[in-house]
Amino acid sequence: MRRLHAPFLSLLLALSVLAAPAANANNQRYAAFVVDQNTGVVLHSRRSEAQRYPASLTKMMTLYMLFEAIEIGEIGIDDQIRVSANAASAPPSGLGLRSGDTIRVEDAIMALVVKSANDVAVAVGERIGGGEAAFASEMTERARALGLDNTIFRNASGLPNSRQTTTAQDMARLAIALHRDFPQYFDYFDRTEFTYRGRTYRNHNSLVGRVEGVDGLKTGYIRASGFNVVVSAERGENRLIAVIMGGPTAAARDVHAEELLEAAFNTLEQRQDSRLFAGLTIPRLNPVREQAIIAREFAELGVAAPTEMGSAQTAPALRVVLTDEDEMASPLSDLSSQSEMPSENAIWSIQVGAYHTADQARARLADVADLSPVLEQAQHAARSVDVNGNQLWRARFEALSAEDARRACSDFGAADEACFAVAPGR
Repeated sequence: MRRLHAPFLSLLLALSVLAAPAANANNQRYAAFVVDQNTGVVLHSRRSEAQRYPASLTKMMTLYMLFEAIEIGEIGIDDQIRVSANAASAPPSGLGLRSGDTIRVEDAIMALVVKSANDVAVAVGERIGGGEAAFASEMTERARALGLDNTIFRNASGLPNSRQTTTAQDMARLAIALHRDFPQYFDYFDRTEFTYRGRTYRNHNSLVGRVEGVDGLKTGYIRASGFNVVVSAERGENRLIAVIMGGPTAAARDVHAEELLEAAFNTLEQRQDSRLFAGLTIPRLNPVREQAIIAREFAELGVAAPTEMGSAQTAPALRVVLTDEDEMASPLSDLSSQSEMPSENAIWSIQVGAYHTADQARARLADVADLSPVLEQAQHAARSVDVNGNQLWRARFEALSAEDARRACSDFGAADEACFAVAPGR
């Protein structure tokens, strides 16, 4: 059996801890999912198949349907949409439109993306579907066609409805479909503001224009859902879709989204051989190889496999997988004699978060230092990184061996805490 090379070890370590339960374990509304859009590689998954309320993430499908209507000539970008009494009565957030008003289609797009206007969403649904209820049925039908098998829409806005539910995975599929099917309209999602009738509205998605590579998509909130966000981010050749649902506050949700993106991009930077992963057509998903190979490799590394990997019969298509052509990896016990493996004295690190201030990073290190005995002699480091002109601080335990990094992240995973290993020089 071939021995596992160091870069692949680093990748597996990172993937194993990224897939471990997050610090939001006690928040029953929480769910998260991060996927590499280009390959289908899942970089983080926590309760990603659990039913959740989409809130205004619903408007992503409203926009999908509107873009589709424009493309088939059903409505033009400069056409006017009339506002009914029903649309005008929609609860905030909205533009304050009145019954009988009209709004240009392009302004409606901007209002949905930037302001998350409920009155506009209802008006769009009535215009395209002939009525909001009929439009919601069409939305659900389109969701099924796109592979969103666990999503039901009951309205165009995302306003509370106990029967309107989705999953983090389905919202990722929808985001990928928007980018794939309507690239000509995707730039609307990265607008930071929108002016209508002399009033300027700021985008609810504060990650746009602030976090490196983020170019959309949508936020959402109702009391039952908590704070949701779907984020698209591109750095170099890598494009990620991240979904966070059930955040306790908008600020906490955004910080967590930044952490997950930073960790996922770090993992992709360490990937040395793209053949390790099966490319997937997203979101028109096809069955892929069962998870037995990955599960065994996690077991041989001595860490728990992702809690949501599922059985060979139930594992959904969006998964980290090895293709049939890929070489099998060897157990960890074979690593000790490899010349490629960094020495026991190599300076590995583990990262446990990324924060807006150095004090926050140091506080995080102090809070979790006792989770693993191998960290007793580790150096606590708050490392500054510039992200699109904004400073973030990585919370890292440094001066670890590869084995200690593995053990530490295994201990963190057992405690439902996030952690990923950082190879020397990263």
